[in-house]
Amino acid sequence: MQDTEMQPALAALLDQHRAGLRLVIGNKNYSSWSMRPWVLMKAFGIPFEEIRILLNQPDTTNRIAEYSAAGRVPVLLAGEITVWDSLAICEYLAEQFSILNLWPEDVAARATARSICAEMHSGFSSLRFDMPMNIRADLFGKGRTIGSQADIGRISEIWEDCLALYGAHEFLFGPFSIADAYFAPVVMRFRTYGVSLAPALQAYVDRVIAHPAVAMWVREALMETEFMPGHDNRHDD
Repeated sequence: MQDTEMQPALAALLDQHRAGLRLVIGNKNYSSWSMRPWVLMKAFGIPFEEIRILLNQPDTTNRIAEYSAAGRVPVLLAGEITVWDSLAICEYLAEQFSILNLWPEDVAARATARSICAEMHSGFSSLRFDMPMNIRADLFGKGRTIGSQADIGRISEIWEDCLALYGAHEFLFGPFSIADAYFAPVVMRFRTYGVSLAPALQAYVDRVIAHPAVAMWVREALMETEFMPGHDNRHDD
């Protein structure tokens, strides 16, 4: 579809969903899973109402249960439909807003993008545990374990391959996509913990941080005042 033909269709699609999407998230400073669909929706101009629930509070479990029996954030509420997993949310949005090409258009690129998001979704447990997302913190050199170093190496390999094959020196598959939103919390971790990267990968990190949707999330994370001891005290000397 040509751009001139897409504009009315896109406007109608966005208007259709303007009052119907609500995204339940946790603290922006800590909730890496919440960051993924939030950044994606902001990046593509998909309108939604944000419902923010503070994590690790006495009422957290009950508040999340109002929206999902799974007991975790994020949760997307789309009318009568509830989607309660970050990757499922991204897939739902890709289906509903197919005109926006949230996944890469090329078949091979799209298959690779789905594969690396699935790997991110189910793997890298050492990185998650040893380097929890904490955007406000400066933990340079912390969290280095055999497991986290192996995870950093694998992520670097993924980024190098995608940028070389599809990225055209921009994002992982050229234009910003679900894949970049999915790795945005990793970018935040690498910045917080001062992970040293090859110049091309550091340039990618810088581009992600500079993306308006990511920058907005970071600004709002920096404005938060809540602290989660499990994250903030993990690397105390």
